Amino acid sequence: MEDILTVYKASQYCSVSPKTIINWIDAGHIKAYRTVGGHRRIRKPDLEAFMKQQGIPAPGADTGDERKRILIVDDDPIIVETLVMALEEEEEDYEIISASDGFEAGLQVNHFRPHLLILDIMMPDIKGYDVCKKIKENEETRDTKIIVLSAYLDDEKFKKMKEYGADLCFSKPLPLPKLKAEVSRLLGAD
Repeated sequence: MEDILTVYKASQYCSVSPKTIINWIDAGHIKAYRTVGGHRRIRKPDLEAFMKQQGIPAPGADTGDERKRILIVDDDPIIVETLVMALEEEEEDYEIISASDGFEAGLQVNHFRPHLLILDIMMPDIKGYDVCKKIKENEETRDTKIIVLSAYLDDEKFKKMKEYGADLCFSKPLPLPKLKAEVSRLLGAD
């Protein structure tokens, strides 16, 4: 697993921004693949070959800090991909997975133990209200930060989500810069 790098780890390794790594991947300069969840991954030997070709010096040891885990729950794959791409561009090295419904979200919360949940209110099988309530009622997950997204957010729904434990609520379409700033703020407040 040490030979597979996230965009952030690759950026640290090369001493460039995550966006630069993404640009190099998109331009075909660095070989990369996407995980099922849409995350870019780079084999370390591929990155080192590119660095050698470009004359970029290889660094010493990298840091072993624990990465902040984010679970994105939305039944719209375009929203999920947009959020994953936006958060991968950040300086923080987030570990991001997604779930497409409330049931899968429940399983992922138990296995992945996210620090932050980005949650859609309206999903086909279970409502975001119920997911939020279950997370906050469970002693092991009650400290999980929750950001709610909805195209149907009004003051009443916002109040209801706050009662169920949501930290923040955003209306769709997503205000990505604000969302990224709030994700960083919530995860930095530990």
